[in-house]
Amino acid sequence: MGGVSIVVRAATPADAPRVVEIYVDSWNAGFAGLMAPIEADAGRIQRWAADLASDRTTWWVAEADGTIAGLAGIGPSRDPVDSRLGELDTIAIDPAYWRTGLGTTLMHTALDALRAAYPQAILWTLANYPQGQRFYESTGWYADGNTRDDGHQVMFRHDLNDS
Repeated sequence: MGGVSIVVRAATPADAPRVVEIYVDSWNAGFAGLMAPIEADAGRIQRWAADLASDRTTWWVAEADGTIAGLAGIGPSRDPVDSRLGELDTIAIDPAYWRTGLGTTLMHTALDALRAAYPQAILWTLANYPQGQRFYESTGWYADGNTRDDGHQVMFRHDLNDS
């Protein structure tokens, strides 16, 4: 992990400004050329604060040497709606911390929580996003052939009882 001390903790609404900064920076760096850039603004911070306070999704932040550097959230599957299916809602890492082990640490936290509640989980990602897809595959996810948004998004699945 490159000597970085990582602590994962439950996210709180007070984390929203830093969470938005990470989400926006990660989006803009990771999806460059694939999706339009997004901006951090007061509305986005308010939406994230509300989501971090919501009972629908469980959120964590990862601190690297005392600085929030990543986030992950899970909940019940939204598409498809299925009470037996969990969903990795979001995982985002500050680009300065990519490839430090922080994302893998957060993914394992999310998978452990999903495993405690569901036999399977899904996530949606861009169809033409090989670096993200390689990361998901490295942590046990596989493309299951489902798509949405006219094929622009692909579903990945994780059989939680098999790992």
